[in-house]
Amino acid sequence: MHASRITLAIGAALALAATVVQAQTKWDMPTPYPDSNFHTKNARQFTEDIAKASGGKLQIVIHSGNSLIKHPEIKRAVQTGQVPIAETLVSILANEAAVFAFDSNPFLAPSYEKQRKLYAAAKPVLEKRLDAQGMTLLYSVAWPPTAIHTKKEINSLADFKGMRLRSFSPITSRLAELFGAIPVLIAAPEVPQAFRTGMIDAQINSAAGGVDTQTWDSTTHVYNVQAILPQNMVIAGKAALAKLDPATQKAVRDAAAAAEARGWTASEAELASSLKTLAGKGVKVMSPSPKLAAELQEVGKKMTAEWVAKAGAEGEAILKAYGN
Repeated sequence: MHASRITLAIGAALALAATVVQAQTKWDMPTPYPDSNFHTKNARQFTEDIAKASGGKLQIVIHSGNSLIKHPEIKRAVQTGQVPIAETLVSILANEAAVFAFDSNPFLAPSYEKQRKLYAAAKPVLEKRLDAQGMTLLYSVAWPPTAIHTKKEINSLADFKGMRLRSFSPITSRLAELFGAIPVLIAAPEVPQAFRTGMIDAQINSAAGGVDTQTWDSTTHVYNVQAILPQNMVIAGKAALAKLDPATQKAVRDAAAAAEARGWTASEAELASSLKTLAGKGVKVMSPSPKLAAELQEVGKKMTAEWVAKAGAEGEAILKAYGN
């Protein structure tokens, strides 16, 4: 009888320990962006929503600003189980598969409404690819769109000829080439100095990026062409999710749906705020002339065709679903 009581006591202790372990599940979530960024703020709200909805069963600790895993290695870290969840720029994975650059075809989806439609077309393709690699797409949010900041009025692509145009990626460098400009790859923190020293005459950057680089010191016009609305995505390992009880899994997915809706709204607010700031600093906020708009569309079609050639059937499926 005494032995039986000991056995029961041990069993109860083990059950309690298991409950405590479940109650204290902790995930580390790397993100490449600083705490001040709206994506990171959105992710923090996402983790707080999960903690609340799960009754504290799942605590997610955000490691911002590349502090835990460097950006190029983030997706691989989730795939291998090094971390259970993370945020990454989708197009940073384009070297792995061209489909991850679905959001980087200039002028294919030049508005938030069109980008949402493009994302809806691409989402099943992304989910299938991630699922095959042991991951789940939880949510995705667009950055504010790319604009063009110049020192003069631009009425056609001919006005870009010979201009030293700052780019920030292979895609935007190709865009500058097709404009007839000379692409100069410059990291964001170096943009003000590049303007001062004459390395660049204009820049491809979002309106928010224009505010960050105080572009009013060097440029007079910003063309809100909404060339590209690149997206981030938050992904989780399927194995990590499977270890959670059904109620906690639901808490994660519900919080993800809320984060996606909230994030897109925040992105649009960021654009409006940035354009207002630029205008307040004396920068002329412009829409492209009909001639320039038509020329930009032709450039976009060429770059989209180049992307489809690389993305193959996946790219064709996305464009068909999108309606192009």
